Amino acid sequence: MDNQAWYLRTSKLALALAIIRSKPADKSSREYTEHLALVVSGQESKWRSKVEALEAEVLQLRQKLLLSKICSGLFKSGDPSSQLQAQEPGSSESTLTVLEDSGCDLSHEQKTESSEMSQHFVGSCTPTPFPPLPIVKKHSATPENPLSSHMQFLQHLLELKNWTESENLKTDLSHFENHSSTVSDSVFQLLDGLITFYREPKCPFSNFCTEAVDTLARLISDCNLSNHILKKCSKKLEEFEKTLLQIILRNNHINRFQVQHYVAQSLVTLGSCNLLRKSIISQLLSEVNSFTDDLGTINQVQASYDVTRYENIFSFFWVLEQLLQKENEKGSMSSIGRDDLEIKKFLQKHDEAIFLLSDAFPLFTFYLWRLGILLDSIERETVESNSLP
Repeated sequence: MDNQAWYLRTSKLALALAIIRSKPADKSSREYTEHLALVVSGQESKWRSKVEALEAEVLQLRQKLLLSKICSGLFKSGDPSSQLQAQEPGSSESTLTVLEDSGCDLSHEQKTESSEMSQHFVGSCTPTPFPPLPIVKKHSATPENPLSSHMQFLQHLLELKNWTESENLKTDLSHFENHSSTVSDSVFQLLDGLITFYREPKCPFSNFCTEAVDTLARLISDCNLSNHILKKCSKKLEEFEKTLLQIILRNNHINRFQVQHYVAQSLVTLGSCNLLRKSIISQLLSEVNSFTDDLGTINQVQASYDVTRYENIFSFFWVLEQLLQKENEKGSMSSIGRDDLEIKKFLQKHDEAIFLLSDAFPLFTFYLWRLGILLDSIERETVESNSLP
């Protein structure tokens, strides 16, 4: 017996003897042990909650620190007054508009704060550190409430980054890469909360989710931030994509179509990011290929089919059409092609599936035909672009 096993067995024996010696007279050893276990588990739960609350507070402080350092860096890079005055006259108003349009739900007080910040930017002539942007915490009792600070931090970060990379104001943000864990941790927490929310979506659908998904897509589209995010959050992103797919496919509620519409729109928003579009298209085609095979088998034996799954698959068709049309747009290629396993399988069985299923499932085969046209169009675009010198 090794030392570790011996110490473990000795510790268990010592604990059992301590429980037997200290137990009250009116309780058996078993009852007293169960009581102690309940007390310890209760304390562990309280400590875990405290740790999670402290971790959330630390992350929020890291978010504020990073934003403050980035803003301070704007002043250290040169004279902020001259740089900002070189912009168009309405720059302070446009900065406020950008923050309003970024998806943040700004109240009247928060708009006033943003306006004051813009005026501070324009009016300040000394290279003093920029005051930290407000991370707004909503206190309404909604499921997405804990995530609002993460989303607004990421939105502020994106707007600052876009601003500093504009033609009139350039700042090197590479020296902030040591803080990349703050960004990836915030994205991870946001994804975790979105997965929990989407597993039990409720109508009316919250605009928060739409804004959060749009923020994620914009972050991952950023070439400097995407590497840090994908390194830590790739599995969580994949889980989120699969969650959205399963919500559409497995939902059998009578009034499910409004929820499916919003979830499908979220998939399209995610797919607007070139780095995510290929995996989403592949997963969608995998489900379509699987259902096409099932319908072929059902059609041969004249068996009944799952009507709910049949109806839900058309949401997949809609999402696929939207993403494939984006793929056809100039400069939006995500390098999908016939080398993708699911695309290869779809195109190989495309004509045969239409021929065999067109009588029994005409609407389904019509959508298969439309997808085939879009994929062929992408294939031609790829061949033409590769053949150019």
